[in-house]
Amino acid sequence: MAPSTRPRHTRIPKDKFSVYFGNVKSQSYNDSAPGRGAASHQSLRSIAWNPLGSLVATGSSDKTLRVWNPEKPNVRSSTELKGHLAGIEKIAFNPVKEAELCSVSGDGVVKFWDVRTKACVNEVKGLGSSHTLAWAPDGSSLLVGNKRGELFQISPTNSAVISTHQLSGDANQMAFCWSGEKVFVPTGEGTIRILSYPDLEPVFHVSHAVKEGESNEFVLKGHTSACLTTEMSPTGRYVATGGADSIIALFDTKDWICQRTVSRMVGPVKNISFSFDGSYLVGGCEEGSGLEVTHTETGEHVHTFKTAGPCETVAWAPTRYCLAYSDLGVLRIIDVDRK
Repeated sequence: MAPSTRPRHTRIPKDKFSVYFGNVKSQSYNDSAPGRGAASHQSLRSIAWNPLGSLVATGSSDKTLRVWNPEKPNVRSSTELKGHLAGIEKIAFNPVKEAELCSVSGDGVVKFWDVRTKACVNEVKGLGSSHTLAWAPDGSSLLVGNKRGELFQISPTNSAVISTHQLSGDANQMAFCWSGEKVFVPTGEGTIRILSYPDLEPVFHVSHAVKEGESNEFVLKGHTSACLTTEMSPTGRYVATGGADSIIALFDTKDWICQRTVSRMVGPVKNISFSFDGSYLVGGCEEGSGLEVTHTETGEHVHTFKTAGPCETVAWAPTRYCLAYSDLGVLRIIDVDRK
């Protein structure tokens, strides 16, 4: 499947965002089969684009893993990948390979797929109730986390775990810096740890004295309750974090200061996505009926995409202004270049 060759908008100013997107209709990609029943709004758990933006994959709680051509919304043009024995929790394409997809499931198995042949090319078993994953930027390894707070470093070409690291709480959605030397790990206390990779040791420490028994590890603080997800901007200038307190916090990566917060979200923020140029961000929430788009540099609200229900997972395409999101269990894509 070749990427689209349609003309694309290179950069949309914030004061023109609603002008461009206001009259664009979303396209649904529905794989519901007769007899399957109506999808619940929570059934679609994860959305992932491949590096070229030519394919988009979806993982669902009903064990369905499907790869779509965004140009062809009919389910007959999609590819279903079968093999997991429990719901799909998180999926992500290898950042340097357009056809290699990784999926983690509640069955404790991580699978690597060649989406061209539908083949599972590698799997790593025994990882517990895994629900998060993050690829290293060079695509040579990745981190998988489970609900027991275990982090596993694994390889797409090895069926054995490379190393295991125990956290003090649940392993929520992590993100790498673009050099691959640091990984940002959200915690149940609302902080974000900055760990080296692959050693997973604290990168920074505070310079002031700490009380006996307290750690001198420097952490990012931006939430009043659990931090659930992190995302690095494409420019590398910001780390965005989403919390159970319905807040998105933006930290600069020079001084590690929280520059601004986004408080228009409704309900816990389950994931965050930046547009390809880093200009805009959007968060997926457990509640509400709309997607709020924020201008990264100013924190200004620029647009609301109205939805039928909560949208827990969202993903901007990596090459253009094209947003994929879940709405009542269905994949929808809104593309400013689609006429």
